[in-house]
Amino acid sequence: MQAVDLTIIGGGMVGLALASALADSPLRIAIVEPKPSQPPELSEYSLRVSALSLSSQQFLQSLGVWQSIVEQRIAPYNDMQVWEHDSFAKIRFQAEKMMVPNIGHIVENDIIRHALWQQVSQQSNVTIIEQAVDKLHRGDSESWLSFANGQGLSSKLLVAADGANSWLRQQLDIPLTYWDYQHTAIVATIKTAEPHQDCARQIFTPEGPLAFLPLSDANTCSIVWSVSPDRAAELQATSEAEFNKQLTMAFDNRLGLCERVGECAGFPLRMRYARDFAGKGFALIGDAAHTIHPLAGQGVNLGLMDAAALAQELIAMQQEGKSINDYANLRHFERWRKSEASQMIASMEFFKRLFGNANPALKLLRGVGMSLVDKAEPLKQQAMRRALGLEGDLPKRASLKA
Repeated sequence: MQAVDLTIIGGGMVGLALASALADSPLRIAIVEPKPSQPPELSEYSLRVSALSLSSQQFLQSLGVWQSIVEQRIAPYNDMQVWEHDSFAKIRFQAEKMMVPNIGHIVENDIIRHALWQQVSQQSNVTIIEQAVDKLHRGDSESWLSFANGQGLSSKLLVAADGANSWLRQQLDIPLTYWDYQHTAIVATIKTAEPHQDCARQIFTPEGPLAFLPLSDANTCSIVWSVSPDRAAELQATSEAEFNKQLTMAFDNRLGLCERVGECAGFPLRMRYARDFAGKGFALIGDAAHTIHPLAGQGVNLGLMDAAALAQELIAMQQEGKSINDYANLRHFERWRKSEASQMIASMEFFKRLFGNANPALKLLRGVGMSLVDKAEPLKQQAMRRALGLEGDLPKRASLKA
């Protein structure tokens, strides 16, 4: 029976970022992840990408992994254009007007995860267990995990970083606030006739939002196309030629003819919000705690900020001699991250409902409103600064403030 201070269930980007942020602490850490990271295949783009905000970049830089990510493959973007189909509603954000080098970076998830995995696997205070948990037993001061190979592990604090369908969250019987967006996100890699010019674009269509995220190749983008489940099944079943035609039309032909490269995949979209982000002997981070609609690309950024915040709180507890499994000591983390998540969920729901209504009067109102905001530079920049992580209640290691 091995004994550690902290066990992270889930070795994805968020769980690994938490472990990396605790590299200089005396905490003994175990990461339970049955699927070890493999070096990314750079001969083609992977389907899953993230739009990393400036605060997420700052956090990854503080962990010492950003340079490794840059050396693999990233795509900075300095322009963002949003508009509504068959309407004059539009808004544009430009890095130069905000006096920042770029708005963010599009990075493949595999690249981020592998850079973190390589670093964490070398930490002297981390043990990686490449097994699935068999059973969980809870006590007053610690928890015990058992594995199918007979291995056992005792831990003062358990952290659920094992995704939207979190095994640990289910074992802890934590209720969810939940609703189905009635959308499926189709993701694919797309070659475009016209270069993307380092610009992220999103159109709101009657079917749902469609985003084109620029990749490192000047004529290649990653798309996130949110449509009804029936429409998603239809698009996935159709021929590549028909898919390309439908996509080009949906995107208002902004980048010329679109050509899908390889397969596409569909992911049902659901909002989840755990009732408890922390309790006696446990904490939840990332998708285990919350999932949101991808229309603003903020899901991964929210999860990375969870990891930075929890690491900050655990280090403070350790320095002050406080117990890391005491719920009273975890309450500040819970209140902090619940507030950030609930604000983001509310914002995404507002935009989804606002653009999901085809009423002509409301469409006119949207056009007028977006045009006014687009011309009101201070208001537009204020909203964008928060989205980029330049303002707000950020963990210290993610803050860009002087």
